[in-house]
Amino acid sequence: MSPSSHRALRSPVRRLAALMAAIASLTLFLGACGSDDTGGAEQPTFSFVIPAGAGVDIENGEPLDILPAQITAQLNETIQIVNNDDRAHLLGPWFVGAGETLRQRFTEPGVFDGECSVHPSGEFTIIVEA
Repeated sequence: MSPSSHRALRSPVRRLAALMAAIASLTLFLGACGSDDTGGAEQPTFSFVIPAGAGVDIENGEPLDILPAQITAQLNETIQIVNNDDRAHLLGPWFVGAGETLRQRFTEPGVFDGECSVHPSGEFTIIVEA
């Protein structure tokens, strides 16, 4: 197998491994977070919007300024991520599908991090303090 063939195989394997790690992180993270049952009446503490075309911008090497690499939250604060793009994105412990909105309340303290497809560093960390 040529080195270029080996690299071509490695990239999908890395993506699959990253996706599996994100799913595992999400499972652990959701155990520390409760859903927001306010029906949208309460304003989220943190709100981020992934604009339409973000996936194309990323493919073209354009850096995006959508969210910081790290946020610090207090218990019972909420985060909302609206994905207006036609592609799914990873944001730390979360997978947000195309056209979907994620809203999460922090119910347990801890540090939750993971890959981030919309931050130039490629990572996103949430610190939840008691």
